[in-house]
Amino acid sequence: MIIASFAKAVAQLPDHRFRSVLWRGIGLTIALLVGIYAALLWLIEWLTQEPITLPGVGEVTWVGDLLGWGSLGLVIVMSIFLMVPVASAITSLFLDEVAQAVEDKHFPSLPDVPRLTFWDGLRDTVNFLGVLIAANIFAFILYAIFPFAAIFIFYALNGYLLGREYFQLAAMRRIGRAAAKDLRKQHSSKVWLAGCLMAVPLTFPLVNLIIPILGAATFTHLYHAISRG
Repeated sequence: MIIASFAKAVAQLPDHRFRSVLWRGIGLTIALLVGIYAALLWLIEWLTQEPITLPGVGEVTWVGDLLGWGSLGLVIVMSIFLMVPVASAITSLFLDEVAQAVEDKHFPSLPDVPRLTFWDGLRDTVNFLGVLIAANIFAFILYAIFPFAAIFIFYALNGYLLGREYFQLAAMRRIGRAAAKDLRKQHSSKVWLAGCLMAVPLTFPLVNLIIPILGAATFTHLYHAISRG
């Protein structure tokens, strides 16, 4: 059931709606980083409007240029570490569209569901991102205590978190939040194993950008397989 759901999700990756969600996530992330850089430049310009005078040196006029180039380096470094998690978080705002694309193709006879509002999606995304960050900070402590088991801790923990998030997303569109939570608990082992499968590509640069889309699609298939089974 899990492998079949995953295979169907991978087969649909070329879907134009999948690509649209991916590019929107990446585009908004780049726009956010550019906005941060622009704000830093504005702050530097405001702080260095007046020449700085140093004892024994006199007026220094190159501080603004130094800070400007330094801020560019800072943003580049930030983008290396933040691009994937931020892009994944932003992409998660549009995952309802991924689930709808899966249902349109594989379950066309299903009745329409109310579209998830932007603010509901934002709330769920922020909550998930907060839990993900907190859990992985705690995991670093476990990595230090049990270094020989670090890789297993990583997959087990992130498998649980990804399974919990994406199954909940797929199920609550059809049966509501409370019923989705109960169904997830009833099939916790399947959900966890499928989440572990989603966690594997997290360790591959760039590939991990598609995890939110692949996860939403896989768990939409898994939800329908469980509910019909």
